[in-house]
Amino acid sequence: MICFPNAKINLGLRITEKRNDGFHNLETIFYPVNWTETLEIVENRATSEDFVLHVSGLPILGNTTDNLLYKAYQLIKETVNVPNINVYLHKTLPMGAGLGGGSADAAFFINLLNSTFQLNLSNTQKLDIARKLGSDCAFFINNTPVLATQKGDVFQEIKLDLSHLYIAIIYPNVHSNTKEAYSLVEPNKPEVALLDIIQQPITTWKNTLINDFEKSIFSKYPIVEEVKNKLYDSNALYACMSGSGSAVFGLFETKPQLSTLQHFPNWIGKML
Repeated sequence: MICFPNAKINLGLRITEKRNDGFHNLETIFYPVNWTETLEIVENRATSEDFVLHVSGLPILGNTTDNLLYKAYQLIKETVNVPNINVYLHKTLPMGAGLGGGSADAAFFINLLNSTFQLNLSNTQKLDIARKLGSDCAFFINNTPVLATQKGDVFQEIKLDLSHLYIAIIYPNVHSNTKEAYSLVEPNKPEVALLDIIQQPITTWKNTLINDFEKSIFSKYPIVEEVKNKLYDSNALYACMSGSGSAVFGLFETKPQLSTLQHFPNWIGKML
């Protein structure tokens, strides 16, 4: 069975407070976008290995046991019996981009394993497994626009449709470390809620729909801010860094000409 895990972008991201458990509470809007990877599961009857991962496309650093797919598989095995499997992942989403690629792979893997082998996991069980893997992982189980709060794993479904717009996503070949990014942010409760902001015209979002990570990431990696400015120069209605970076997206009424971005070295771009 094959599926196509997709990326997400963050519309605004406010870090509201430091938690006693070392994490942070936040407020953001997760929105799924159609930049996808390819994931396939095949039952493995040839060897005694329970999980064999085959990766193509962009490289993944680290051992298989560190991969979220492997961790998801082991968590599911604690609940139900699953067969030995070969997993084939074609990686197209850059790591350290703030697009949720690894989290999407894990969540889609949970759904795919459940449907392929008829494990009969409930939606609640799948969400619980995903939450153990990462704060944004559970979002991809249902993969619909949500307001995310607390650690980014408590969701309120929202009605938001950007399908009438073009979305340009630019990754400037900078790997942003999420843990470091959080350490550089000073928590602050916003005066206006995100749900109120997104009800306003998109042209007003530039000054109100803020990502708190941008200040420190732009300071450390000026090229990321340069990408954002170039998107506005290309007539973006709204541009913002996604998550803790370093990918930046722009929303456009008409398909933009992004030739001005070609001078960024080794950048990866996607028009949706």
